[in-house]
Amino acid sequence: MKNLVIIPARGGSKRIPRKNIKDFMGKPIIAYSIEAAIQSNLFDEVMVSTDDKEIAEISQSYGAMVPFTRSAANSNDFSSTTDVLLEVIDEYNKRGITFDNLCCLYPTAPFVTPESLQEGFRMLGNEVDASFTVVPYSYPVQRSLRINDKQHVEMNFPTYLNCRSQDLEKIYHDAGQFYFIKIPILLKEKTLWCQNTAPLVLSELEVQDLDTQIDWKLAEMKYSLLHILKN
Repeated sequence: MKNLVIIPARGGSKRIPRKNIKDFMGKPIIAYSIEAAIQSNLFDEVMVSTDDKEIAEISQSYGAMVPFTRSAANSNDFSSTTDVLLEVIDEYNKRGITFDNLCCLYPTAPFVTPESLQEGFRMLGNEVDASFTVVPYSYPVQRSLRINDKQHVEMNFPTYLNCRSQDLEKIYHDAGQFYFIKIPILLKEKTLWCQNTAPLVLSELEVQDLDTQIDWKLAEMKYSLLHILKN
């Protein structure tokens, strides 16, 4: 079984300029993803898909491969992650190189560890074709509120008005770290969330969106706290 990890890292980030190589706790944030992938010993190839020369050079300096440049068609704001992955698979196929399993690992995932990657890969099997990281919502969405046209507050789900939060079903969302999938399934279904997908549950301390400068500071605080707790 041959495994490929693709780290999609285009150069045109808007909300945080040059986000994929911005310094995070002393090194470019993409380095954390590259190093975790290499240290997991799961992958026959750790590659970065990018349209940006600087990102390519930094990625290579941390041990990743950049065997070809991402196309302009998949480097704009409207190209999907799946489009990028399919392009990479096709480019390898043209070179006579094939893989069995794929991991899409985001470049802004400083909390990812070799162990979590190994656990995500172990989930693949006869009944599981894909896996990805999820995190529970911090507050039950069943008790969520909306502001109506009269600017009054009302519940989205009034049925749960008198329910205790601890009695409600836990609901999760995508943690945005990595996705494993069998390549034949990706080629067939054209999505990372296929029919037989298993979740790897992370804690809130291991997850942080990185869309604003405040998000970035929060991520650094979480990262520091995690390392304090580990020691």
